[in-house]
Amino acid sequence: MTTHNVVSVSGGKDSTATLLVALALDTPNLTAVFADTGNEHEQTYRYLDYLEQETGVDIARVRADFTQRIEGKRRFIESKWREQGIAESIVLAALEVLQPTGNPFLDLCIWKGRFPSRMAQFCTMELKRDPMLEQVVMPLMGPDNMIVSWQGVRSDESLNRKYLPECDEVGGGLFNYRPILKWDIPAVFEAHRYMGINPNPLYSQGMGRVGCMPCINCRKDELSEIALRFPEVIDRIDRWERTVLLASKRGAATFFASSKAKHPAGSTAHLTSVQIMETASIRQPVEWSKTARGGIQYDLLIATDATACSSAYGLCDTMEAA
Repeated sequence: MTTHNVVSVSGGKDSTATLLVALALDTPNLTAVFADTGNEHEQTYRYLDYLEQETGVDIARVRADFTQRIEGKRRFIESKWREQGIAESIVLAALEVLQPTGNPFLDLCIWKGRFPSRMAQFCTMELKRDPMLEQVVMPLMGPDNMIVSWQGVRSDESLNRKYLPECDEVGGGLFNYRPILKWDIPAVFEAHRYMGINPNPLYSQGMGRVGCMPCINCRKDELSEIALRFPEVIDRIDRWERTVLLASKRGAATFFASSKAKHPAGSTAHLTSVQIMETASIRQPVEWSKTARGGIQYDLLIATDATACSSAYGLCDTMEAA
């Protein structure tokens, strides 16, 4: 029986700590895998190169491919949408935009005709879990193999993760292993220091999480930092919104479902949900992220220096002390 150890690496603090634990234990048959969503920041790609150089571990890259599903969606639109009485202008617009772009996140959204949300968080399964299973884990499965999937999750991250076991069996010789499940955040960064590995630099640029940028679950202050430091990211999401909108049967799509939030530009409480989506864009949540007092007024203390160190984890103090 051969044991294959597969470590999921996102470039974030927890997955990096998990990889470092595997290295510290001199884990045999180690494979590190990064699922590229296509919505990552360039600094994360560079950080993965840094990890490879410093640890000596090659990090395989996998990407989801939606080519066949987009083609199936085109066939469905050509037949069913017209039968359903959808306006011909909407049908033609959807058919024009439903072409694979090669970017997994964007292709997922135009296939779905919408963006993921907190209530429908299909991005993790479609862009991370499934590509890893299909391209890395399943080829290793066999009667003489055991696969251990190392996952960098911690119990204090969410209620769903609080009660996860440290190890469980999926089936077919596949096991999930969560070595840092009971760690707190200081322990995660201590593992970086102990192994001589720098954290992803995005953590010192106001980011509370590293992965998609922006993540649909990003905090208000994090969105404000993204808009300040990386305005090109907001521009990209704005372009994607206009593309995905054309693939939507309702002719509406917005990245954040929180566009109802009041902000100094005015309230949207009088609009229906469809009207909100028709008029909303990433620009509205960005403006809201700059406000205080529930969106009543702009925050006069908001950061304006795009080069200043900012960390939710006290990394700036640590760097200054060093």
